[in-house]
Amino acid sequence: MKNENKLKGKDLINIGIYAAIYCVIMTCIAMLGYIPIMMPLLAVFCPLVGGIPMMLFYTKTKKFGMITIMSVIIGIYLWVTGMGIWPAIFGVVFGFLADLVAKSGGFQSAAKTVLSHGVLCVMLFGNFLPLYIDREGYFASRQEFGQEYIDTLGNIMQPWTAPVIIIASFVFGVLGAFLGKALLKKHFVKAGIV
Repeated sequence: MKNENKLKGKDLINIGIYAAIYCVIMTCIAMLGYIPIMMPLLAVFCPLVGGIPMMLFYTKTKKFGMITIMSVIIGIYLWVTGMGIWPAIFGVVFGFLADLVAKSGGFQSAAKTVLSHGVLCVMLFGNFLPLYIDREGYFASRQEFGQEYIDTLGNIMQPWTAPVIIIASFVFGVLGAFLGKALLKKHFVKAGIV
């Protein structure tokens, strides 16, 4: 029984494939961040679009740790690509919490899977955190974008937007999961997730 709960090569391959897909989606959507008004909307588009491949990943997730490892990979990718250490830390924390939620449904509950994806998407707030805790440092690292961009983004990303970004990440994570679940209905039935 214990061996059934251990991650195998196939599980690690699935983690790698879906982490790569999610990173590509995030990178494409992140290009919108070059337009200041679109920056907060990254907490909407990434969870919404990312929910589609993630729901396919959830149909293959039957063991605790798969979601955590995937979110750690995503967090490290964001760290390496210049988003700072916070996404990596948030990846560990919210990946683990998302894993716990999915496990509480035995990896077979559609409701817990949807909720798990919402929790997982809160990790995206790690990208925004430097804007709230070290604005000067954040904008100092964005000088190449020009002063107009910095001023506009600074006006948009006021401190009161932090809880809005967190809530949006969760809510659109849930909505993205519903979208993915609807588009991949036959996969959910085949995987026995109800």
